[in-house]
Amino acid sequence: MLNTNISARALSGGLLDVLIRAGLITVLVLFCFQIFEPFLNLMLWAVILAITLYPLHTLLKRKLGNKDGRAATLIVVVALALLMVPIYLLGTSITESVEGSLAILKSDTVTIPLPNEKIATLPLIGERLYAFWLQSATDMSSVVMKLMPYIKTIGLTLLGKMAGVGVGFLLFIGALIIAGVLMAYGDNGERSAIAIATRLSGPERGRRIATLCTATIRAVAQGVVGIAFIQMLLVGVGFVLMGVPGAGLLAMVALLMGIMQLPVILVTVPVIAYVFATDGTTLGTVVFCIYSLIAGMSDNVLKPLMLGRGVDVPMPVILIGALGGMVSGGFIGLFIGPVMLAVAYQLFWQWIDDQPHIEVLDELLSVEPPQRGSANELPPV
Repeated sequence: MLNTNISARALSGGLLDVLIRAGLITVLVLFCFQIFEPFLNLMLWAVILAITLYPLHTLLKRKLGNKDGRAATLIVVVALALLMVPIYLLGTSITESVEGSLAILKSDTVTIPLPNEKIATLPLIGERLYAFWLQSATDMSSVVMKLMPYIKTIGLTLLGKMAGVGVGFLLFIGALIIAGVLMAYGDNGERSAIAIATRLSGPERGRRIATLCTATIRAVAQGVVGIAFIQMLLVGVGFVLMGVPGAGLLAMVALLMGIMQLPVILVTVPVIAYVFATDGTTLGTVVFCIYSLIAGMSDNVLKPLMLGRGVDVPMPVILIGALGGMVSGGFIGLFIGPVMLAVAYQLFWQWIDDQPHIEVLDELLSVEPPQRGSANELPPV
């Protein structure tokens, strides 16, 4: 009886120690996460950029006398130089588009043609649409006054989104600089990643999981985000040089469609039609048409060059990652979401495939069922 009481006390004491340690560790983790949370998106994007650009860093390091710092600095400086001009052009275009829209709304120079009487015969909405169109054509100021609360709401929303895009670009520049620092210590980072994966998954699976995460990040970052960003720059520069209204906003739409794996040509074709309708058939419009078609379909050439193989992640995963990342993390989440969701998707299926029960089940299913009464008959479960 005494031994039983001692064992019960020892068990309860050991359990209490485990609970106290687990509680302290949980409090420490939550406290550290609360401190690190403002920098989470920045550091995630920096790690993604560092992993994606590290093969280029390794190539440059060999040509620069195995100097990690020089290679990383060269990549960051060249990347910033290449990005600043298109970003400036797109930012200027967005600003001019907003100012032009506000000027048109404030002026009385907008003329709307009178509606056709056949519109009133349309079912359900015909009469209301005809009345609204007629009032807009004859008394535009009263219509604007009625719609002004909605216009203000939409305008503030668009301004907030554009401000988020500007902050996203600043975060991208900061993440690129931090990625340069990470690349300068790439060897130590690789060893640390393998050590962490080994500690979590064991020595046999640790290196394989680290390699899988690295390959997935590079594949999605290059094959999805990188190509969409290149297409945005190509399409946006063409729109800006041609003087297309709202060129910056159209380029952002092209970026979003590229990340969601939708054809960017859906943006370029209506713009080409608009340019032909307004400027006519000239040498400039023909060159712009050819250039925009090539830029809109350039992903078909860039994907084999930048990937070498397809991204082994279904398109719905990329789409959900892009939309969910944009909703939760803003503009920068548009890039981080697909990459992180693709990594989680690959790790999940790697975990599923590594189960020994799956192999045993496949072997059992591949064996023909024994005849009743034979020596090899399986015992009942």
